[in-house]
Amino acid sequence: MTSDIEIPSAGPTGHACIQSYLKTLDGSPGVYRMLDAQARVLYVGKARNLRARVSNYARPSGHSGRIARMISETASMMFLTTKTETEALLLEQNLIKQLKPKYNVLLRDDKSFPNILVSRAHGFPQIKKHRGAKKEKGSYYGPFASAGAVNRTLSQLQKVFLLRNCSDAMFESRSRPCLLYQIKRCSGPCVGRISEADYAESVRDAERFLSGRSTQIQEALAAQMQEASDAMEFEKAAALRDRIRALTTVQSAQGINPRGVTEADVIALHLENGQACVQVFFIRAHQNWGNRDFYPRVGNEIDAAEVLEAFIGQFYDGKEPPRQLILSHPIENEELMAEALATKAGRKVEILVPQRGEKAELVAGAARNARESLARKMSETATQAKLLSGMAEAFDLDGPPQRIEVYDNSHIQGTNAVGGMIVAGPEGFMKNSYRKFNIKGDDLTPGDDFGMMKEVLTRRFKRLLKEDPDRDQGMWPDLLLIDGGAGQVSAVHEIMEEYGVEDIPMVGVAKGVDRDHGKEEFYRIGKRPMALRRNDPVLYFVQRLRDEAHRFAIGTHRAKRAKAVGATPLDDVPGVGATRKRALLAHFGSAKAVSRANLADLKAVDGVSDKLAETIYDFFHERG
Repeated sequence: MTSDIEIPSAGPTGHACIQSYLKTLDGSPGVYRMLDAQARVLYVGKARNLRARVSNYARPSGHSGRIARMISETASMMFLTTKTETEALLLEQNLIKQLKPKYNVLLRDDKSFPNILVSRAHGFPQIKKHRGAKKEKGSYYGPFASAGAVNRTLSQLQKVFLLRNCSDAMFESRSRPCLLYQIKRCSGPCVGRISEADYAESVRDAERFLSGRSTQIQEALAAQMQEASDAMEFEKAAALRDRIRALTTVQSAQGINPRGVTEADVIALHLENGQACVQVFFIRAHQNWGNRDFYPRVGNEIDAAEVLEAFIGQFYDGKEPPRQLILSHPIENEELMAEALATKAGRKVEILVPQRGEKAELVAGAARNARESLARKMSETATQAKLLSGMAEAFDLDGPPQRIEVYDNSHIQGTNAVGGMIVAGPEGFMKNSYRKFNIKGDDLTPGDDFGMMKEVLTRRFKRLLKEDPDRDQGMWPDLLLIDGGAGQVSAVHEIMEEYGVEDIPMVGVAKGVDRDHGKEEFYRIGKRPMALRRNDPVLYFVQRLRDEAHRFAIGTHRAKRAKAVGATPLDDVPGVGATRKRALLAHFGSAKAVSRANLADLKAVDGVSDKLAETIYDFFHERG
């Protein structure tokens, strides 16, 4: 439970400002926020004793350069008291992720991680990739570092255990085995090629493997292969041999398979020249389920302990921590962090900094990966900086752009039209900032690219003016790239004039003669079309940006089209979700048959109540 402390009226800044708050504070634990003159959050911190912590900032000397700059910009503060320091730590990390303060270490890439799900919603369980909330009934195994790691493991598991990955609807509709059965990736439960009991045994074997008990499975498969060979069932023996090889492939692909670590995240940090890379290896069931690198926002004069503690707090803010965290560096509040993570997980979480043995070797491997990844990242960043400087020179910009927004549309003869926006900056593509726009204009002529671009940019600038009118939150672009020539540029310029944002530079990128790659022409308002040399790195950079926007727009369009193809009138009936939709289609065979069914037949469908049957009947018959 937290409580607010009133903020005294703003007056002086810096040490004097901070000093003025001391008389309102006591020794309670809590979280403090430091704000600048425009009320932007500079820093979020937690304290066991708020008064003691804030009094440290009130001292005029003894601070690092970074902290001194932060203090000098502080014009006001906010405080939240908590019952315990653990609660303060959890609240601090939550606020840092929400507010993204300037002087905090900030984890910028915080996507969820995929799991493998063995679904329990069917008599013949399905094995599949799962990301997000664990709402579906079944057993979850993970996390895996990436979708690629999950897909590789699933592919090999299919070879070994022959479990289905098709949807329940596909399973129910099969009358003969699919291709996966033919290539020995599925045992064909949909058409009765395996009994429910035998399939259940395969599911148990797969779960034993995912739980780290693979040796028993290999021994059992080897014994079955020998029996088949002795009985001269050579085709069966060969199939079992192939399954054993696939199982070995899974284990060898995982690389690191520690004997002494059952469940842990190995977290290693490398700091260099004010930049950081954190490498995380996911160890589950004595198996390596992949690794991922992160590049938290740090600065000079920040030590490893502060970076790692901030990373751990933010990384596990929305994720369940494993039983062990194996770190490359100690953190300041190790016991407090372990207590906070244990509170979140509902069980003990151990934090280790090993000095010798297998765990130390794991950390050393992760640290090496972190060092090499950061070196590559710094090299790429230096190259990106040169390209952005080249963009500024080529298009007469005031300076290297920090945020480039690139727009493209995709449709087929005007249907399922979407707009795509991709963003690039000093560190490359900023995929968290990509946006898609479902084209809504009812008055648009099908295929009207000008009209579509106008709608997309209108919605974009309306939102920017609403959410960041002062242009101080880093949401506004320094450069717009539009896929098109003079017409598109003119259409977009009209929108920019309408909203008073014509000061943002804009360039139209059009294919040149014969639509040849390398002969692009660039259009700007009030200037003649121009071109760049064929071997100019800036030209290649613009092509990459445009191609990425095109890829994103086409992918979004395909997803929308696929969804539309699979849509039925049942999607619009109130109270009919995925489960009841499947039941109705299985019972009647098609959505059209459902729409023609009488009330008594609708009530006979399993899972459809009398009230819902009336709703469905009224929905279709009121439509007439």
